Amino acid sequence: MRRLTGKVLILVAVFCAGAAQAAAQDKPADKPAATATSGVSGIRGEFLDEVIYYEQRFTQLAGAIPAEKYTWRPADGVRSIGEVYMHVVAANYGIANALGTPIPAGVDPKALIASANDKAKVVQGLKDSFAHMREAVLAIKDSDLDKVQKMFNRQTTIHGAFIMITGHYGEHLGQSIAYARQIGIVPPWTEERMKQEAAKPKQ
Repeated sequence: MRRLTGKVLILVAVFCAGAAQAAAQDKPADKPAATATSGVSGIRGEFLDEVIYYEQRFTQLAGAIPAEKYTWRPADGVRSIGEVYMHVVAANYGIANALGTPIPAGVDPKALIASANDKAKVVQGLKDSFAHMREAVLAIKDSDLDKVQKMFNRQTTIHGAFIMITGHYGEHLGQSIAYARQIGIVPPWTEERMKQEAAKPKQ
């Protein structure tokens, strides 16, 4: 793992906390109803909602970042903007594999980082990997939710893994929002909300 200096760690933590809070405030109003379209209910349906929510957030934000900014990083020794997104892409394939859905032929998660500077490949990678992740969730049986599962080097259940995966998404979405703000990019969903509020009649 890469080491962060104390100052960088504090900076990223502060930005991530604020960004994650902002994302959470936006979430209830526009959270997609995955269960209405997938036919999946219960715990799996709720987790699928989360996967789709983060899929939309990551792809929207990645699309809003200028291609020339994908190499930007807050300090030496930490992931760049493109590397954070490709980390999420690789993790999606690795997580799906751990949950029982094999990595597609021709996809090498470890090699994905080599394309981190290519915006088109990153955005497509996010879309493809999240689609694969959704398939992995749909393939899980409700009867298997309490089975023992190892995730992020920790022992849990498949149900518990869902919680850990959601936390992983939130961590890197917050990081990505902080990075975007640092280069002057407002998250698209925040920008849209601001436009809607500005258009409301003043009382």
